[in-house]
Order: sequence, then C-alpha cells, then structure tokens
Amino acid sequence: MKKLLTIVSMVGLLTFGTVNLYAQEAADSTAAAQTEQTDAITPAEEAVADAVAGEDLGGQPMHQALKQKFIEGGVGWMSPILLCLVLGLAIVIERVIYLNLATVNTKKLLEKVEDALNNGGIEAAKGVCRNTRGPVASIFYQGLDRTSEGIDVVEKSVASYGSVQAGQLESGMSWISLFIALSPMLGFMGTVVGMIAAFDAIEAAGDIAPALVAGGMKIALLTTVAGLIAAVILQLFYNYLVAKIDSIVISMEDASISLVDILTKYLKK
Repeated sequence: MKKLLTIVSMVGLLTFGTVNLYAQEAADSTAAAQTEQTDAITPAEEAVADAVAGEDLGGQPMHQALKQKFIEGGVGWMSPILLCLVLGLAIVIERVIYLNLATVNTKKLLEKVEDALNNGGIEAAKGVCRNTRGPVASIFYQGLDRTSEGIDVVEKSVASYGSVQAGQLESGMSWISLFIALSPMLGFMGTVVGMIAAFDAIEAAGDIAPALVAGGMKIALLTTVAGLIAAVILQLFYNYLVAKIDSIVISMEDASISLVDILTKYLKK
C-alpha cells in the first residue's frame, strides 16, 4: 500500500510539474503576443473581451451564485418554491429516521420469540416483544396477548394491527407528494406571470426591445428551473421511502405468518 501511494504521489508531482511548466510557457508567450498587439486592438475586440470577462464566474462561490439567481428569479415566486423544498426535506428526514428505526431483523426476532415460548411461555415471549423496537415487535405482542382466545383471534388481531402499523409507516408521504406536485406548479405560474410582465413592458415601450424580452424571459425561466429542481429532489427521496416502506410491510406480513405458525405449534403441545 505504501509503495502504491508513493508511486501515485510521484506521478502526481510529475504531472502537475509538467502542467505548470507548460502553463508558464503558454503564459509567457501569451503575454509577449499581447504586448506586440496592444496597439492593434480594435473597439470590437475590446467589447468581446469585456463580455467574456463579465461571463467569467469561475471565482464566484456556489452559494453566492445560487443567491444571485434566487434574487433574479423574484423573491415572491422563489420563496414558496424554497419553502416547499425545505418542508418536504424536513418530512423526508423524519421519515428516513422513523423507517430506519422501524427496520429490525425479523428472523432473529422470531428465533427469540420461539425460544422464549418454549422456555418461559407466553409472558416471556411478550417480554421479548416489549423490549424490541419496531412495528413487527408490536404486531407480535398483539398476537401473543390474544393467544388465550384461540388462533383465529390471533390471526385477526395480527392482520388488523398490521394494517394500522402499515398506515403509520406511510404517514407524511401524502405531504411529500403534495410538495412534489406543488413545486413545478409554482414555477410554471411564475413563468406565466413573468411572460405577462414582459409583454406588458413591450406594450408600454411600444417596441420589441431585446433587453425587455430577455429580462422577462430570464425571470420566468428561473422560476421554472427552481420548481423542477425542487420536484426532482423530493421525487428521488419519495421513491426511496416508498421502496423502504414496501420492504418493511413485506417483512411484517412474512413475520406475521411465521408467528401464527409458531403459536399453532405451541398451542398443540
């Protein structure tokens, strides 16, 4: 590993050294050429150089560029889109934490419950479920709590409480889908309002000036881009959460069937 790091370091030093050498030579030759052609620069070339210099944003930090675009898009339309994104991400973070805490190893839990049943009876198995987090353990506890009423009642109790737990897993997902739909709508609405403002400016000026059209179009398109970006970000997290919920629900159903089988064998003893 040390040899590999040494080789990589040497290659990097040689590469950067060569690049710097060529860059220095290129800079020297460019400076010489500029010195020779200083008197021959035309006004058109000066305008092109100024335009290129104005478009050079390489040294501007990312947050400054985003802040500038946010202001250019109009605070009145960009703020609701940002609010949708922030609220959606807050719900996403809460759901991710909840679902990760709800995920347990159902095979190990079934083994613990079965061992507790064989060694300590129903109360011991209920104690195992009581000390285990997650919806699967809660479903197991409800089924074990009604073992004395028969296996049919246990099945109904497990199925009913399983639907309740599945509903809790999906809590908040409707709000995320709302923000996904609302963000591009607000962006498109800002686009339409920006277009109307651009045409109003053209009508007031009495002439189709490129500056008037470009300014209105820029504001309109910035709101559309912001809405689409917010919707795409939330949509990715939404699909992840849906897949996570489906995985937990499948584990719950499979574990519930296994619990009923374990209780059936236990009651036949």
